[in-house]
Amino acid sequence: MERVLNPFSLLAERWQPSAAMVRRATFAALVMSVVIVVTGGAVRLTASGLGCTTWPQCTDDSLTPTAEMGFHGVVEFTNRMLTYVLSAAIGWAILAARCHRPWRRSLTKLGWAQFWLVMSNAVLGGITVLTGLNPYTVALHMIAAMALVWVALLMWERSKEGDGPAKLAVARPIHQLSYVLVTVIGLLVAAGTLVTGAGHHPGTPQDNKIVPRIPIDYDRLAQFHADFAMISVGLAIAVLFVFAAVKAPQPAKARAKELLAVLLLQGVLGFIQYFTDAPELMVGLHMLLAAITWIAALRIPLALRAREVEETPVDTPAPRTPETATV
Repeated sequence: MERVLNPFSLLAERWQPSAAMVRRATFAALVMSVVIVVTGGAVRLTASGLGCTTWPQCTDDSLTPTAEMGFHGVVEFTNRMLTYVLSAAIGWAILAARCHRPWRRSLTKLGWAQFWLVMSNAVLGGITVLTGLNPYTVALHMIAAMALVWVALLMWERSKEGDGPAKLAVARPIHQLSYVLVTVIGLLVAAGTLVTGAGHHPGTPQDNKIVPRIPIDYDRLAQFHADFAMISVGLAIAVLFVFAAVKAPQPAKARAKELLAVLLLQGVLGFIQYFTDAPELMVGLHMLLAAITWIAALRIPLALRAREVEETPVDTPAPRTPETATV
């Protein structure tokens, strides 16, 4: 069968990264996916959401911010430029997964999924600017960023496993319970975006009355978010007891404890944030911990199954015959 040559296969013939390098590349992509969540929050918290007045350029006449745009233009444009750093990290992960021997197509697909998530979220970010920081598009922008974190985490975790069929280490209902926990944490994060949409930091200076806000009482939304946090903590404690009862794998128990610890810390920060009128630094830390909470929840079901290494044939160049050899 004739091999199909493309730039990726040609590179793979000349560069075969180690499994350790693939893991480092996927971890770098995960770190950058969290960084982009935090820097996106910094844009809003510094009131720089409209620092660049349009998209994809910064102004109608300039790709970059002008001196007249000042600090806010620099902050918004810097966050846009970090998208290229994120894309470079994902590109490294894709190339490392593609060129590793044996080629693990599942890892490569997860890398490309991250790339398309970044592209779609960039467009969504542009729509957010063009709609004057509509709170619903801001919320979708955050949720899409969390989807990127999800896929980046999955690629990193899969880089440490084989490609064999997943084998559960616990009964299926226990595994399904872990996904219920993930769903609740996801809804908790989504509820936080609604609080943001009605809250103190619209993304522009406070005297700007043009930016729309979610027309629901902020205190009620904050209480709803807090109630969901209590449900999440209760469910996390229940999962810990269930894992102990069924003698779940030790890594799963450890990850459940990590999730509970982060949830409790988030709860404390949330209450301080609410009663201190949401200071910018506290909100930024809360967003960082939201990404970490999401990661902690997603890692639990991954610790309840194992994938063995399959004997996959290595993609090696076809032997050259005397007729095809060159001098």
